[in-house]
Amino acid sequence: FVFFWVFFWAGAALIFTLGFLFSITGSTDGIRKAYAEELVKCGVNIILISRNKEKLEAISRSISETYKVETDFIVADFSKGREEIGILVNNVGMFYSYLYYFTNLSEDMLWDMININIASANMMTRIMLPGTVEKKGAIVNISSASCCQPTPMLTIYGASKRVKQSFSSCKHYDCASKGIFVQSLTPFVISTKMTTCSGMASERSFFFPSPEEYASNAISTLRLSSRTTGYWKHAIIMLMWQLKEEDNIAVANLNKPLQDLFAEPNCSAVGTTSNMAKDVLPRG
Repeated sequence: FVFFWVFFWAGAALIFTLGFLFSITGSTDGIRKAYAEELVKCGVNIILISRNKEKLEAISRSISETYKVETDFIVADFSKGREEIGILVNNVGMFYSYLYYFTNLSEDMLWDMININIASANMMTRIMLPGTVEKKGAIVNISSASCCQPTPMLTIYGASKRVKQSFSSCKHYDCASKGIFVQSLTPFVISTKMTTCSGMASERSFFFPSPEEYASNAISTLRLSSRTTGYWKHAIIMLMWQLKEEDNIAVANLNKPLQDLFAEPNCSAVGTTSNMAKDVLPRG
């Protein structure tokens, strides 16, 4: 319903009720870069945050010159946890390079996933909430559809996104009385650099939108839905997921396309992940 409402009404104009300064993390690539461009089309000023200074400078300058808005940027590496971060924001994310058993993940990767996918969102909200209360603005957390069903061999990623979804849901009700809108986006696969290891996922298709197409849809749902896939085609997939029972057979069937997607030979540096993926499916 949200997506059809947005189609007939100028949903993007709702951004003007949220203020004129937005912070976007991981904003040199993918969804966040496209999201930033959609925001500035509405006339807002933005702060871009990522770890690559050269990319930040180039994109900040390009957006400023193209859309005639004010831009600034902050260089931050979210994998460092509390060690060196002055400002934490809530849209940055980290994905598996290929399918892995949980026990085979390195300790460094586990901590990076926790710091980037969980800690940054919590700390971002804690730091920015006072100013958001004053402006009665919005907080958008980019989670993942993987938070809605078990994801074998993507264990810590799916779990981290479920934490972010739960956090967003709690904060939505916590902050509602203060006029703050907290939204959780739970997209399925989007054709970004995070999915380049899969030839299928890295190419646009009916269900795999470009970052620009996804951002254009997602940004129009602000103030309309506190939890949404952000994209009407992904909403169809979500409905199909929700109709399935969460038993072993259903989970295996639901996740097999995802396993096949990221279990291609070019996704793995060691061994054959296609065999690893098959090992998690029920036998007999």
